[in-house]
Amino acid sequence: MATFLKVGKSSEEIAQADLQVKTTVQGLIQDIQERGDAAVRETSAKLDNWTPESFKLSQRQIDELIGSLPEQTIKDLQFAQSNVRRFAEAQKSALVDIEVETLPGVILGHKNIPVNSVGCYVPGGRYPMVASAHMSVLTAKVAGVKRVIACTPPINGQIPAATVAAMSLAGADEIYILGGVQAMAAMALGTDTIAPVDMLVGPGNAYVAEAKRQLFGKVGIDLLAGPTETLVIADETADAEMVATDLLGQAEHGPTSPCALITTSQKLAEETFEEIERQLNLLPTGEIARMAWENYGTAILVDSLEEALAEANKLAYEHVEVLTQDPQYFLDHMTNFGALFLGPETNVAYGDKVIGTNHTLPTKGAARYTGGLWVGKFIKTCTYQKVKPEATAMIGEYCARLCEIENFAGHAEQAKLRVRRYSNAAR
Repeated sequence: MATFLKVGKSSEEIAQADLQVKTTVQGLIQDIQERGDAAVRETSAKLDNWTPESFKLSQRQIDELIGSLPEQTIKDLQFAQSNVRRFAEAQKSALVDIEVETLPGVILGHKNIPVNSVGCYVPGGRYPMVASAHMSVLTAKVAGVKRVIACTPPINGQIPAATVAAMSLAGADEIYILGGVQAMAAMALGTDTIAPVDMLVGPGNAYVAEAKRQLFGKVGIDLLAGPTETLVIADETADAEMVATDLLGQAEHGPTSPCALITTSQKLAEETFEEIERQLNLLPTGEIARMAWENYGTAILVDSLEEALAEANKLAYEHVEVLTQDPQYFLDHMTNFGALFLGPETNVAYGDKVIGTNHTLPTKGAARYTGGLWVGKFIKTCTYQKVKPEATAMIGEYCARLCEIENFAGHAEQAKLRVRRYSNAAR
């Protein structure tokens, strides 16, 4: 039986905070929809103290920012992007157009068509999330998206040079220094200076995620991604230092980032609690990580790995790290997760920054019904049909009868017309 050794805020407290976010975002989107650039500029000034002559960077500005970075930084960005590109290209190769003759003269197929335009959000604020440029811009380009624009906020009134470099190296067609809800709304709705896109992608804080939710329908979205979540599943073979490090390494994202431990060992749980406290006093980002752990941290003691699996599937967390004697068991049986990190040799930071899998992943239980961002998210699988004259007469008879069952006389007439026109061809 699962025993909760630690719980975070109640669902009622979280729901109340979510309601406040929802109301704030709704007001900002409505204002931007009504007043366009003026509202974007006012919101940027208020929230980011940022009012440049143009939010869009010129090629000269981009080149200067890239030139300001150390050569090693550029090499590191290129290394990470080469890994992301290789994996995205391998994923794309699994998407193939098909055409089959399901009955004599009935030809059905599908085509994989990239979305025409995408807006990528690369978070900034507390941290410049450079890697999000690889995950969104580069993956969209591998998918074949013609127009990819990217937005990132200023950080303390400065343009984040490394983020801009990553966006440019990834292939962004337009780069804007613009953050938060105002960036999401401007990309989705369009303004006098920003042409609208067909799809929004990328992670972000609670406000960015809520903006994507409210804008969905006007544009497509990848998924609701944020705040980040991390689960460590561990047995007695794991060590507390690693468990604590890997939990806090994600808790530092923000004060509302859930982190959880599921373990079969009470000894490990107790040692992990002690180790977390020790590391919080040393970690430069300990103040943020402490708020996340205290308010959103969970620890569950279970009797078996089977029970650990059941509890993990209930949580359906974004990142799931498995530190057990047999990590393969969870790969074989776990169904609800954004990304799995199997064994002590890997960790969530690898997936976040460099190894090649995409770090934009489902949160808040969305892993129950979707995976993360990948090249296929940018591609529409669209069907078509071609029917030969001799086949349409036969299909039409079936279709007409089926339409009449549903009282769709007009539908039935479409089928009957083909029967009348092409019945001679069937003989």
